[in-house]
Amino acid sequence: MEAAGTSKIIGLHELEEFRFQAFESARLYKERMKLMYDKHILDRNFKPGDLVLLCNSRLRLFPEDGTNKFTVNGQRLKQYLGMAEEKGDRVVITLEEPQYANEE
Repeated sequence: MEAAGTSKIIGLHELEEFRFQAFESARLYKERMKLMYDKHILDRNFKPGDLVLLCNSRLRLFPEDGTNKFTVNGQRLKQYLGMAEEKGDRVVITLEEPQYANEE
C-alpha cells in the first residue's frame, strides 16, 4: 500500500515537472516570436502638414467637433511620396459614401 502511494506521488511530481517544462518552452517560443515580429515594425513619425495615404480603411469621415481633424490607427497610414505640391493651389476632394449595385 505504501509503495503504491509513493509511486503515485512520484508520478504526480513527474507530471508537474513536465507541465513546467512545457510552460517554459512556450514562454521562450513566444519571446522569440515577439522579437522576430518587433524587428520588422517600422517607426512612422508623421508631422502636422505631412501628406499621407489612408489604406485599407472603412473609416467614416464625420468629425465630431466640427473640424477637419480625426484620429486613425497609424498602421493604416503611409507617407505620400507622389507629385510635388504646388504652393497656393490646393485641390479639395469631396469624399462620399460608395454607391453599391443593389442600392440603385
